[in-house]
Amino acid sequence: MVPREQYIPGPDCGAQFSRFWAAHVDALDRHLSANTWALAAVTVVLIAYPIARIVMPAVFNGIVPDVVRTVFNLL
Repeated sequence: MVPREQYIPGPDCGAQFSRFWAAHVDALDRHLSANTWALAAVTVVLIAYPIARIVMPAVFNGIVPDVVRTVFNLL
């Protein structure tokens, strides 16, 4: 197990978190097969694609008209 002190934030919290995360990623890299990585990549793409094609344009359409109206009112 990892000592409890590693989870207590300190002045070097960002660097400490980065080392902690890198150790976990290295462990995953050592223990997961190429087929598992490929399956994970396909899963991420299948989830991200609808978000990028449906959700993001809807959010932009909701935000941009207000911004454009505000700029025109300033002119």
